[in-house]
Amino acid sequence: MSRDDEGGVRRRVLLTLGGAAAARLGLAAAAALSGRPAGAPWRRTNYAGRPVTLLGGPALAAAVTLTAAAGAPPGTRAAATLVGAVSGLVGGYDDLAGARPDQARDKGLAGHLRALRAGRVSAGAVKVAGIGAAAAAAAALMRDPAAPHASLRSARDPAAGPSHPLTTLADAVLTTGLVAGTANLVNLLDLRPGRAAKAASLLAAATVGGRAGTLVAGPLGATVAVLPDDLGERVMLGDCGANAVGAVLGLRLAALPGRRARGGLLAGVVALTLASERVSFTTVIEATPGLRELDRLGRRPA
Repeated sequence: MSRDDEGGVRRRVLLTLGGAAAARLGLAAAAALSGRPAGAPWRRTNYAGRPVTLLGGPALAAAVTLTAAAGAPPGTRAAATLVGAVSGLVGGYDDLAGARPDQARDKGLAGHLRALRAGRVSAGAVKVAGIGAAAAAAAALMRDPAAPHASLRSARDPAAGPSHPLTTLADAVLTTGLVAGTANLVNLLDLRPGRAAKAASLLAAATVGGRAGTLVAGPLGATVAVLPDDLGERVMLGDCGANAVGAVLGLRLAALPGRRARGGLLAGVVALTLASERVSFTTVIEATPGLRELDRLGRRPA
């Protein structure tokens, strides 16, 4: 292993540990706040009738955003900060405002559209618009994912020309769609303890290598660190946590080389999102050996 390779591995390990430490600090703060009056709006009853707090979401979102920015490769730091912070903020807004009785029926894409047709703007619609705008801005901020080291080449060889931002419409659409779509998809999985965190951890682990892998090293550590409290039904990720980690993972997918690969990933994200409007993910998971066991692993009996 070369010195560059050793340095890259060391940096990923440090980022992962940093993400875990940041998330545990956030969870400690959440635990201290949850029993106080300020924590009351974040309290919920989960699918099994047990009391939980949604404050695990802000703890995860903050850790994910900070460590994604710290590990972001050249050309992606501003984009990573933007999508993590905005997705967490509008997700937190939906967690709080979406709990109001008048918002109860405005769930899912169909619910948001019904609300708009009735002249109402649902909390979920605000969240979708916010994440979409952040994703589009990130697409403008990112460097060309097909040439992630362009800025380094320019520094070493001025004749190579300056690095350039992502300029093609195809790249902009792919980045916007992957960031917004993955943020939403991870949130759709947050219906059972640990499900969204497991999916996010697996995706982060699968993409932590490669040129832009340091972007998700910290978020990987943060998500794994939150998982025990999620499985133990002490916290929920909620829209705040799930959207933030999903958006950063989407940005990582958008940095993969090859438009065809990114296009295939976006098509898969869109297909799963549309399917969720008609088919219950929980029903499919429970009926699928392997997925069922993975989904239940570490979870308390209902």
